[in-house]
Amino acid sequence: MVELKTPAQIEQMRAAGRVVADALAAVRKAASVGVSLRELDEVAREVLRSAGAVSTFDGYQPGFAPAPFSGVICTSVNDAVLHGLPSDLRLQDGDLLNVDCGASVDGWCADAATSFCVGTPWAEDLDLIATTERALAAGIAAAVDGGRITDIGAAIGRIGKDAGLGTNLDFGGHGIGRRMHEEPHLANGGRAGRGLKLRAGHVFAIEPWFWTGPSSAYRIDPDGWTLRSTDHTRGAHAEHTVAITPEGPRILTSQ
Repeated sequence: MVELKTPAQIEQMRAAGRVVADALAAVRKAASVGVSLRELDEVAREVLRSAGAVSTFDGYQPGFAPAPFSGVICTSVNDAVLHGLPSDLRLQDGDLLNVDCGASVDGWCADAATSFCVGTPWAEDLDLIATTERALAAGIAAAVDGGRITDIGAAIGRIGKDAGLGTNLDFGGHGIGRRMHEEPHLANGGRAGRGLKLRAGHVFAIEPWFWTGPSSAYRIDPDGWTLRSTDHTRGAHAEHTVAITPEGPRILTSQ
């Protein structure tokens, strides 16, 4: 069952979305050569603490994970693209960093991610980030009352395919509300015009992620969480929590 949220509930999710946006902005500002991923996690943790928000990541343990997640943000570097555990790894010049954050305020959740370069950027990384953000914008534009759930993934997948990027359908967007992960799953590809009919009140976390290489294969590190490309190509991830409204899609995780 996919729950429809009332306008008042969407406003509550917007409050959580602002906290997530603030945490991501603070992490981006703090990320520089020599800073550790664990130090960035502390930056985000303080933002959540100051806002009275609860992390939806810290202690989370889905079925695939051998242990609960230990952090309030995912920090994935270079060929890692999803679920990277904060660690003592220190950022180096030219790193590509993907940061994902989720928070709950008064029982309502929001989830967002961003990717950016540390120090001197690689041109290929800037192109990858721009394409990933363009795919996110296309997915959001497809989240309209009366559409179909696969319209979102088809719009995302089309951009990744046209750019020759590696795309995997195992992990993707999802419903969100009282819990961070709700039905349905939103694959970053597929054919449009199928599945759930979109209605005002649906809220989804829309999140394209791509690699520069054409392969869609990945492996998971021994930590049981960090997901990285098998061919060592670098990846980018972008995400917003988006509500479908009669006026069109509304991003809940912007500042």
